Amino acid sequence: MTIAAGSSETQTALGVQQWMGMYRQMLSIRLFEEQVNELYKRALMPGLAHLYSGEEAVAVGICEALRGDDYITSTHRGHGHCLAKGATPDRMFAELLGKEAGYCRGKGGSMHIADPKTGNLGANAIVGGSAGIATGAAFSAKQLKTGQVAVCFFGEGALGQGLFYEVMNLAQLWKLPVIYVCENNLYNEYTHYTETTAGDILARGTAFGLHAESVDGQDVRAVHATAARLVERARRGEGPALLMCKTYRYTGHHVGDISREYYRSKQEEQHWMGERDPIKLFAGWLLEQKHAEKAQLEGIYAEIETQMKKAVEFAVAAPYPGLDQVEQDIYA
Repeated sequence: MTIAAGSSETQTALGVQQWMGMYRQMLSIRLFEEQVNELYKRALMPGLAHLYSGEEAVAVGICEALRGDDYITSTHRGHGHCLAKGATPDRMFAELLGKEAGYCRGKGGSMHIADPKTGNLGANAIVGGSAGIATGAAFSAKQLKTGQVAVCFFGEGALGQGLFYEVMNLAQLWKLPVIYVCENNLYNEYTHYTETTAGDILARGTAFGLHAESVDGQDVRAVHATAARLVERARRGEGPALLMCKTYRYTGHHVGDISREYYRSKQEEQHWMGERDPIKLFAGWLLEQKHAEKAQLEGIYAEIETQMKKAVEFAVAAPYPGLDQVEQDIYA
């Protein structure tokens, strides 16, 4: 089943305040990632980062449908998920810079940020590696009768991992409250997904009996409306679901992937960034519906831009963990 952007099902009963909160969250993710890229270019960040720019509507639309105690698991491209689930930029920047103030005390870095207090069970550098974690969390929630739901974010590249099919099988057999969210941004690193992924993506779920849908991942209203239904369905004990969000990453596979014309065209990038940008689309809708004025949106941008710069300053000035912590918080 496919939900078209702009359909009646996207018209949820959200109030203007919540719409504006979602807009702020999407913009926060975008400006956070811009600062991450600057930290890389300034050689202040060790290693690489995989930016979430362009996919903000997926993380925000879905996490807005979750309770604070619901679980998520993330990916190597996980900053957006982390922020959308409640993490603060200052501690996230600190983690990226290896500082003690970070969520993992500087030992997780960009691809392993976790924040259990907000239900974020962690990003994972292994493609598809968190599928078992999310499914296990859902199993725990069902056994303990907590009413919690787990969301597993993964990219379409993870469809080549066998673990994904094992957990879908068990989730359906045991009617676990888990939603598998495929962020199909078209590319497995530097290869278009059609060159690596045979058949119908949604059929991978329906083959196991999962409820499966796709949605326009650039339309935060459509994503939220669909996610809200699937979350409540899972909470009622009706079992797992597979949701494919059609989206696009604006930057390269990682911050060092600058010249991309050998695997995708400038025209394609310009189309998505111009006509399909999730923040521009949402802002346009807010203005059209008179939920906001242009000056108000400009003020929000300036406010968040200042917030991100202060968060970076905090992280840069924060101390590194002491040598006495070398063997602390290490589990593998």
